[in-house]
Amino acid sequence: MISSYQDLVQASREEPEPQRFLFVFCKAELPDDASAEERAAFERGEGGALTPVICVDKTPEEVSRFEQLVEESRETGQDWDMVFVAAMSGRGGIVPSSDEAQQPMTMMVESIRMGHLGNYLPLNSQGQAISLD
Repeated sequence: MISSYQDLVQASREEPEPQRFLFVFCKAELPDDASAEERAAFERGEGGALTPVICVDKTPEEVSRFEQLVEESRETGQDWDMVFVAAMSGRGGIVPSSDEAQQPMTMMVESIRMGHLGNYLPLNSQGQAISLD
């Protein structure tokens, strides 16, 4: 059971092939046509639409601590509320390259935009897994 970013990094080290993580940082936003109920829920920290604002791929070794990832994201100047993570497995002991990660990253962003979130690990800004029920 993965409940934090550190759990994910640890699990990646136990995989038989090297891993590359795909990160999509999202901002929760309230749609312009939101109802009063939706606005109230949003103010309580519920609901809203997730808008991808930053995408990056890294090996677990490049960002072994979640704080490193947060610091890099701050350097972009983009605010975000949660990050979705997916992992790609290498082949033959070779970690996938950033070029190989581009198409899966694009598909991940589109899936998130469409609300298909089940294949990704959602983390809050402290690196803890969150439930999107």
